[in-house]
Amino acid sequence: MRTEDLLTRAPTAEAVARETAKLPRPPEEARESLRRALDAASRPATPAPWPALLQEARGKMDTRYAEPATTHREGLAAQALVVSKRVFRRVFQPFINEVLRKQVEFNESILDALATIHDVQREHVRSQALWRQEQERRLAALEGATRKGTTPAAEPESGKPIGTARGRSRRR
Repeated sequence: MRTEDLLTRAPTAEAVARETAKLPRPPEEARESLRRALDAASRPATPAPWPALLQEARGKMDTRYAEPATTHREGLAAQALVVSKRVFRRVFQPFINEVLRKQVEFNESILDALATIHDVQREHVRSQALWRQEQERRLAALEGATRKGTTPAAEPESGKPIGTARGRSRRR
């Protein structure tokens, strides 16, 4: 299909509206189903705290600052070692910050990307669960209609039956 086939001036919007008005009104069940699906899809994502698996990494994201200086040794040599570590840190902290600046930026961007992936995955699971519930509801309606010997209701989007015997056999 070419773009000029899609972008046309005919039919006009008024003609499309007239033809749409001639369409039969869909069943109330189909309208309600579509309304529920649209409501579920339009609901904004709930803000979530950082995932537990990223909490520890988030705390260690800034590598420029170390824990307070300590030692496992005892006595006067241990105190001298701790003091020398503190002095070294104080003197060279600006250089340490500059050397590790890019690493900190990288750590932040990686953690933000992982948190985004986590949020997207959570929303995908949510939408899959809603889809599965809708399919289960449709299958139950189809099975109920089959037991009664009536024809199944049509899908709101396509007007086709909501299931077939072949599709049911694939259900796990």
